[in-house]
Order: sequence, then C-alpha cells, then structure tokens
Amino acid sequence: MIHRFILHNDRVCDSSEPVLRPGQLGLLAGWGIFSTIRVADGVLFAFHRHWARMKRDAELMRIPFPTDPARLETDLLKLVEANGRPNATLRVAIVRNRGGLWEGPGNTRDYDLIALTADINAWGSAVRLGVVPQARHAENVFAGTKVLSWAQNLTWYEQAHDQGFDEVVLLNERDEIAECTSANIFAVNGSHVITPPLSSGCLAGVTRALLLEEVTAPGISVGEGTLRLGDLENADQVFITSTTRGLLPVSFIDGLSIRNQGGVSAKLNAAFESYVQRYVAERVVKTA
Repeated sequence: MIHRFILHNDRVCDSSEPVLRPGQLGLLAGWGIFSTIRVADGVLFAFHRHWARMKRDAELMRIPFPTDPARLETDLLKLVEANGRPNATLRVAIVRNRGGLWEGPGNTRDYDLIALTADINAWGSAVRLGVVPQARHAENVFAGTKVLSWAQNLTWYEQAHDQGFDEVVLLNERDEIAECTSANIFAVNGSHVITPPLSSGCLAGVTRALLLEEVTAPGISVGEGTLRLGDLENADQVFITSTTRGLLPVSFIDGLSIRNQGGVSAKLNAAFESYVQRYVAERVVKTA
C-alpha cells in the first residue's frame, strides 16, 4: 500500500485529495511512462539512469516530459521526506493529458507528474518462475518501453501467483527469452554471466545496465547473448534483477530442471550492494 503523501506535479499532497480527472487522456489510454526507484538512506539510487530511460521512452511515445532532472529529483526527495521513509520504493509516472476524442475540458497542462512511495517488498531468498510464450514482440518499435499500459504484465504476474510461482519468464516471437514481467534475467556459466540483449524485446533495466557497465566482481564477466529455455536448464545458476529486488536467485522454472551451483550470483550481489552503499554514501556527504 502506498504511503500517505503523494507528489502531484510540483506539490506534495495527501493521497486522498481528488487531484486527477477522467479527461486526462493518459489515464484512460495508458498513455504515459513510469519508473520505479530505490530510495536508500534518503537517496534516489541511480536517479539519473532512471531519468535518462524515462526521457528516451517519453520521446518514443510522444509524451511531454519535464526538462529539468535536478528539479524533479528535488521534488521527489520532498515526497520522501514528507512520508518519513528514507528507505522505500518510489514510483514516478508521467501521464499525457491532451489529444484525441476523450480529452476533457479544463486541461491546463500537457502532462501530469505523479509520484508515490511504498514500503520495500520482502521478496524472499529465491524465486520460482513459470513460462509464458509469445509474450514479447521483439521487432515492435515500442518493445522495451516502460509504459503505463502494464495490464498484461500484471495479469501474468497474478496468474503466476495463482499457479504457485513468483514470476514468469516471457518469451518473444522467436522463442527466445526476453525478461520477466518486472525483472531482467541472467544465466551463469562458469565465471561468465549472460543476459538477453535489448533486441530480445526486454526492458533496459537499471540494475541490468549497472551489472553490464559498472559493477565488477573479480574473475566474473557479464555480457549480453541470446538465451533460450535450454540455456537456462544448462546454466550453473539463474537469477533475476530489478530495482526493488537487486539480484535474486531462481530456484525453480516450470518444465525445466535447473541447477544452483557455484557462488557467482552471490559474489555479484555482494558487489552490487557495495556499489549501492558507495553511491549512497557519496551523495549523503555532498548534501551534508
């Protein structure tokens, strides 16, 4: 459940206030973009990576977008302070307001910015995955965009829980692995770690990007490569990543016999959490 206060455009207000209207086009059509950010000790972790991805997605989807990242970061931190939650999960969405038959009267803004915080979810120590074929269209120009039209992902996620799974592996039209509904996926072979390329139709996750570009663990390489279900079965380990989960091992995949041998994912997770701690510490010092 979300915390009491929300950010609506540049104002922190009570979540019970009626600040949204049916005539905001993006609310009816899912025409908007969003991102989920980890709040760690009052710091928005990897904020500028989230900003850059949202800006790119907004341009692709023809959604008006804020022009000042520093202003947005400041406003989001005001929300965190108002809710008194220095360690939380934050969701920020940009909703397009204008265009089309169902636009309402009285719109004074091209978009609305809405941000919410919630407690950090307890994900457990490992995940069980189902499999959904034909769930991503890799050749679609909008593949990998993080848009408000999230109902398919939520439906698959809910069905997974009904079936005793925690998440699902989503395959594309070529029977390649793309991602999960809200996580990227990695396979470990020896000291080499592979995740599907963006051409698979997967989202360019922030944690995924950090493992590919910045987080390092001695003797371990992380790269991109096409993965199929057989590759997961042959892997030494499989794990998923997301902003709210960090790195989480996979203990079961429906229809496959998978292994969990070696300590690569644990070493990468330790390296990632050390990176988070350094990132947060540097920004706490700057604002002190």
